[in-house]
Amino acid sequence: MVALVIESALAGRLAFFRKLGAAREKSAILRLLLSLALTLLFSLSIVIAVEWIARGEFTPIVPYLLSPSRPGLATIGIVMLAMLILDALIGRAHLSAMIVAPLLVVPAFISSQKQHFLSDPLYPSDLLFARQIVELMPVMVRDRPWTAVALVAGIAVCLAALTLLWRYIRRHAAALSRKERVGRLSVCLPLAALFVSQMDPTQYSFIREKLGIIPIVWDQKENYSHNGFIIAFSLNLPMADVKSPAGYGSNAIDAIPARNYGYLSGPRQKPDVIMLMSESLWDPTRLSNVAFTPDPMPTIRARQSGYVFSPEFGGMTANVEFEALTGFSNAFLPYGSIPYQQYVRRPIPSLATFFRGEGYLARALHPFSGWFWNRNEVYKAFGFEEFHTQETLPAMDKRGMFAADDSLMKEIMREGDAAERPFFFFAVTLQGHGPYEANRYAENTVDIGGNLNGDDRATLATYAQGVREADASLKMLMDWAEKRDRETIIVLWGDHLPPLGNVYPDTGYMPQQVATRKAPLDVMKKEHETPLVIWSSRKGVRKDIGTISPSQLPYHLLKTAGYEHPFYTGFLGRVQKKYSIVDRYQLATRDNNAFPDWARKEQDIDPMVRDYRYLQHDMMFGQQYGLERFFPYHAQIVSQEGS
Repeated sequence: MVALVIESALAGRLAFFRKLGAAREKSAILRLLLSLALTLLFSLSIVIAVEWIARGEFTPIVPYLLSPSRPGLATIGIVMLAMLILDALIGRAHLSAMIVAPLLVVPAFISSQKQHFLSDPLYPSDLLFARQIVELMPVMVRDRPWTAVALVAGIAVCLAALTLLWRYIRRHAAALSRKERVGRLSVCLPLAALFVSQMDPTQYSFIREKLGIIPIVWDQKENYSHNGFIIAFSLNLPMADVKSPAGYGSNAIDAIPARNYGYLSGPRQKPDVIMLMSESLWDPTRLSNVAFTPDPMPTIRARQSGYVFSPEFGGMTANVEFEALTGFSNAFLPYGSIPYQQYVRRPIPSLATFFRGEGYLARALHPFSGWFWNRNEVYKAFGFEEFHTQETLPAMDKRGMFAADDSLMKEIMREGDAAERPFFFFAVTLQGHGPYEANRYAENTVDIGGNLNGDDRATLATYAQGVREADASLKMLMDWAEKRDRETIIVLWGDHLPPLGNVYPDTGYMPQQVATRKAPLDVMKKEHETPLVIWSSRKGVRKDIGTISPSQLPYHLLKTAGYEHPFYTGFLGRVQKKYSIVDRYQLATRDNNAFPDWARKEQDIDPMVRDYRYLQHDMMFGQQYGLERFFPYHAQIVSQEGS
């Protein structure tokens, strides 16, 4: 009897513990489900906030999240994976939200601002020149002081709130057991690795396709619209790795014809050469329904050779400069990349090494910091002997915060007079830089007629005065050149249209504040053409050049100077006979036949354009098989400096 009682008691206790264990297990599962649901809610909220901020409107977010052909749900899942991994590493549930949210929301805000001013969203490569953005902050503060105050106050409040929230959540968030942490990592890390492996846009991915992720690298505006900020930004990360074009190799380079111009002596008397890239120089009289009195650019208009088709708008000066100095094209590089920041990592042929090979002094001048756009290192790689910056140039007069064009021209004249041998000067002006705040100039001498609001009139008044002073500075330089014994060639062009903000849509010149990246050729020309002057103190203006890409400037410069070269006049000469514009979206012939989206049809690319891409890749990333044949002076100089 006693044994039966004991056995019954034990059985009852065992049943109790089984029920208790089952309840605990159910409770653990319930806690896990609730925790996952809360993480999902956080992820959804973060993705909505990021897309709302990056897009600037809420309406497109609904189809982005709900359409099966869009990666909205995949994005939520990716953010959730990241949060679960961070929670496991930290050891506290949901604390990762305090890390993930700022890391995604802040770049989304920066992207929205970049699109507002420069038309492009934020790219991974933009992070390489964060210091330059910081350097320009004083200018932006002067232009919009109350916005700056509100932004600083907002940042301070957000930082304080994040700090308090971090402390609160850390105290109250549930601690994860070792088993829970290992379990999360064992599931989430492989999934995250799988996602990362699918993000190379150059490779087909079945999984990526099923998730609705389509790498639209040829049209970044559509890329960010379709894929959303988080995934589009991720898709652009591989742009740092430039793959060889199909067919590239020594045989492909050897098959490109190249004449040997070594037997030619060049001009009897070597001319001095000055290249001037004028910051944001553009013809404001092209604006609709606006009149300027007097003409702000009479010198440029009287001596204009044609137009440069800028691949940029409102900024990204270094990309225009890259084409003009090398003869290479941004069209063959990943969209959003900045060669000066990412790809110039070894000596690269340029006009500087060509002219040095001809016995010239090769010098660059820019009245700003040498680290800006990585110019200190890039100019060394290009072969310039000297680079004079604001740290080494004499003190210059200022227009607002920027060095006056007049002062820079006087310095060029002074250095030119002191040169004991022919010189090649490349200068980048600064006075025309935006934003165009009121009262930058003591007096605006250009009257503006038209039905404009106060803000637009003030912006245009400042910009037009800058153009007039740039024009007067060019005249001063030309007057000096005409009095010199040695022929002097001056090449001047604008790097891109100015960021005039609402002036463009308010005057009807173009529908938005920024230029389009993809449109019919006539629209693209209207929104990307800047004035071009190629002038010789002996021969006068080189006329009827038309509209050309910056990469064709070396051809026209050397032809004007009387030189021949295997690449700059030989190969580029063949290119320019057929194509005047080689742009990422527009390949245009001299008679204005356009081939939009030509780069997407690689199998149909013109062999001449294909060879152009081969040569550029060979010099920048490849084995430089064509160095001796196409860039003999560069090969000699690099060999001498390396020995």
